[in-house]
Amino acid sequence: MTLLASFKLAKRVLLETDKRLLWKLAYNMGVKGALSVHKHKLRLKRGQVFPPFLYVSIINTCNLRCQGCWVDVSMKQETIKPTAFHQLVREAKQMGNVFFGIVGGEPFMHPHLLDMLAEHPDCYFQIFTNGHFITPERAKQMWRLGNVTPLISVEGSEIVSDERRGRGGVLNKTLQGLHNALDAGVFTGVCTSLARTNIDDLLREQWIDRLIEMGVLYTWFHVYRPMGPNPNPDLCLTPEQAVRARKFVVEMRAKKPIIIVDAYHDGEGKALCPAATGISHHINPWGDIEPCPIVQFSTESIHSTTDARPLKQKFLRSAFLADFRKLAAETTRGCIVLERPDLLKKLVEAHGAKDATARKTALAELDAMTIRTSQYAPSAEIPEKNVFYRLAKRLFFNDFGAYTGHDARHAQESAPAVLGK
Repeated sequence: MTLLASFKLAKRVLLETDKRLLWKLAYNMGVKGALSVHKHKLRLKRGQVFPPFLYVSIINTCNLRCQGCWVDVSMKQETIKPTAFHQLVREAKQMGNVFFGIVGGEPFMHPHLLDMLAEHPDCYFQIFTNGHFITPERAKQMWRLGNVTPLISVEGSEIVSDERRGRGGVLNKTLQGLHNALDAGVFTGVCTSLARTNIDDLLREQWIDRLIEMGVLYTWFHVYRPMGPNPNPDLCLTPEQAVRARKFVVEMRAKKPIIIVDAYHDGEGKALCPAATGISHHINPWGDIEPCPIVQFSTESIHSTTDARPLKQKFLRSAFLADFRKLAAETTRGCIVLERPDLLKKLVEAHGAKDATARKTALAELDAMTIRTSQYAPSAEIPEKNVFYRLAKRLFFNDFGAYTGHDARHAQESAPAVLGK
């Protein structure tokens, strides 16, 4: 079944995609992206971490008001200026980076978004968007650029979408943007933040089939995390539902001709945190360098007015980022924010890391968090069934040895129970 699904996927990619765009994807994201990860591995051997993949929030404003959003969407608008963005990308390229996730807020509300991306044809950009601003004209512009893929968020049925996103008519506008991108021939993905309100609607084989019929070539199932000033814990998946989601992704990868992204497990099914492994970090609209989008604390900035060092040194010599990775990896293979917010709070205070939000309540929010489970489920690990995904993860997306100490300690803690059986 794996070989058949892989053959059908290859056939779809070859027959359904624009060959120029496919070449951009294969070369910029595939070949050069693999080289970027290779350089990351070589740096790790020297004890240096410069993440090969950077996520950049270019704006905090959004037209929606999603439940549990941690972005300061209602505060005064802040955007990364084109000059700062170009400097960031150029310095990252010097380290071998070619892939950038563009997030917000709603990235398409940035007045210079596509013009900024056009300045870097040798890179590949993934735009996380609700799709409302993808007009036919913008879709054609993305097609002309060729190195841009929109990842459009669909959060459930019409009723559920309106409730989750805080506005009316959300789903229809999102689907219109999706069709505009597909009609223009743009390599397009669909993502979903899985929650209790949409898991039964979208974590279904029929939904995957519908995406394939529409021409969507990849999808991504995130897991809702209760963060920000108004978290909604009632939306959180139960541990059983989280395992169900992982099992579904593994089975669909072996069965369906569509790429399914997963950022929280290696090929053997072991959990990981991309920030803990050093494969990615986040930069917010104010230019602050953060471990990830939900850890909104920082000691470094991309702006030379606050720190004249080159970007390379800001990453390589950041004691805060280094200690975050160490603490996260030693504490859990999952999400330290959810599992041990108390330890994260102590780390922030020990480094005097600033609250990088506009609302300035992130530390109090962290202090008020209830301890929850995350993707770390050692008794329910599900390895990949698709050998191609398994091989790709082994080569390009794994823990890079970050969890050696944690795994050894966990094995020691488990040994008495095993020996006693």
